[in-house]
Amino acid sequence: MANSLRSRTLAFFLASTVTTALVLSACEPQSGTPADGDATTTSDGIDQTVVDFYLESRTQRPADQATPEQREAILREITDIYLLTDQPVAEELASTSDKLRAQLELQRRATIAQAVAEDFLAKNPATEEEILAQYESQIALAPPLQFKARHILVDTQEAAAGLISQLNEGSDFADLAQTHSTGPSGPSGGDLGWFSPEQMVKPFSDAVAALEDGAYTTEPVQTQFGWHVILREESRANEPPPLDSVRPVLKQNIEQTKLQEYIEGLRTTASMSE
Repeated sequence: MANSLRSRTLAFFLASTVTTALVLSACEPQSGTPADGDATTTSDGIDQTVVDFYLESRTQRPADQATPEQREAILREITDIYLLTDQPVAEELASTSDKLRAQLELQRRATIAQAVAEDFLAKNPATEEEILAQYESQIALAPPLQFKARHILVDTQEAAAGLISQLNEGSDFADLAQTHSTGPSGPSGGDLGWFSPEQMVKPFSDAVAALEDGAYTTEPVQTQFGWHVILREESRANEPPPLDSVRPVLKQNIEQTKLQEYIEGLRTTASMSE
């Protein structure tokens, strides 16, 4: 639970929001020229960097790929924000509302925290050795076999036992599944295709693993979904995915771990100094 809370907290502080950027930019001096005299501005005196950032956040594309219509619409939105924050009441609210001050401070820190995190990750990227090590460790934990199976899902143990009796008498498994199964695979004869054990709930996976190819369960199998009769049709070696196909996920996981460890170190240092 503690790890989950830390993850949610980290995600909150590192989240990049358009609101943050706009609130912060709207608090800059607005006298027709930007605070940075060297910055490029629009005809309305709005920093072009603000426009480009908002544009990219809204379109999820580089600002230089925006159409004239998109740029015009974004500029109108930002202009409205600047007009509202230039009203005398804006300064009054910003200085007298505890809630607004807290919101602005948190947004300011969240934006800076994101920049610090991005800087840390840029300086501490996942190395090829780390990616390969994690890939090999996950392969070692993977189950050795995949299975191809069918199943019949019913509501009661008695109904499942009755279907097993029909199978013992020579009934066709797929036909029984089409007629009796309440699961989504019923219309296709209960066909589940190929799967790895971890893709199914444990009682189901355990039952499949205990069967021989071509055999069905002789006792009903219960899961949270109901009662199952399972036919294991085939099995094969569980081939790991190519490294390149999972490299982005491995890289992200490693870098997230590095960042979390860095933050934990900061927490430890801060607690020791109290």
